[in-house]
Amino acid sequence: MSTYLLIHGAFHGGWVWQRVTPLLEDAGHRVLAPSLVGLGDRAHLLTPDVGLDTHVQDLIELVTAEDATEVVLVGHSYGGIVVTALADAVPDRIAELVYIDTFVPRDGEAVADIMPGMVDAFATAAAATGDGWLVPPQTEPTGDGGLYGVTEEPDLGWLASMQTPQSLKTFQQPMTLTNPAALAKIPVTHVHCGEGGEDFKAMRAAMPRTLPPADLPPDRLHVLPTGHDCMITMPRELAGCLLELAARPAPAP
Repeated sequence: MSTYLLIHGAFHGGWVWQRVTPLLEDAGHRVLAPSLVGLGDRAHLLTPDVGLDTHVQDLIELVTAEDATEVVLVGHSYGGIVVTALADAVPDRIAELVYIDTFVPRDGEAVADIMPGMVDAFATAAAATGDGWLVPPQTEPTGDGGLYGVTEEPDLGWLASMQTPQSLKTFQQPMTLTNPAALAKIPVTHVHCGEGGEDFKAMRAAMPRTLPPADLPPDRLHVLPTGHDCMITMPRELAGCLLELAARPAPAP
C-alpha cells in the first residue's frame, strides 16, 4: 500500500481530485487530498499573508500528523512548487515526486519568475478588484481550450463555480531549498497534458524552459491527450499513471 498525497493547483481545492481518489483507494492505497490554506473548503482562512511558505508548513504538519511515509507526492500546476518545497522539507517521507502538467522550480524561484506574464496579470487583477492582494479565479472559458481544458457541461459550470480566489503572495514568494541533495535523490515522474487549446499552448511556449524537461527518460513521462485539468477530463487514465508508480520496485539505496 502506498500513500498518495495529491496537491491541487491555483484557485482549485481538494475537490478537484474527487474522481481520482476512489480509483486509487479501490486499488488498496491511502489517499490524502487536502485543500491548501485559503482555498477550496478552507477559503475562509485566506488572508494577504498566506504565501507559499504557509502552504508548505501546513502540509509538513499534515504528513507528520498522519505519520505518512513512502508517499507518492503529486503536484498539479501551482502545486508543482508546493510539492517541490515539501519534498525538500521531508525527503525521508517521500518515495516519488509526480508533476502533473507543471514546471520544476529551482532554488530561489517563485512562480512569478517562471511565469512572469501570468503573475503580472494576476497582480493587475488584484489591484483592480482585490485590494491589491486577492487574485480572482478565471471563470469564463477562453478560446478553444475552455476552462483549464474543460470544455463540456456540466463539468465546465461545476469547475467555474468551485474555484476560489488566491493570495498574490503565493505566486510571488520564492521557494528556498534546505536539502537539495536529498531532494535530488527522489525519483521524479511527469504527466504532461498535450491538449488544451491554443491559448494554453501559447502560455506554455512563453515559459522560460520546457515543460516537461526535454531530457526526461521515456519511462518517467506520461502524455495524456487532454487539457490542463486532466483529473477532471481523464481521471481513469491519470489514476492508471499514478498506480503504475506504486507497482514499481523501490529504487536501490
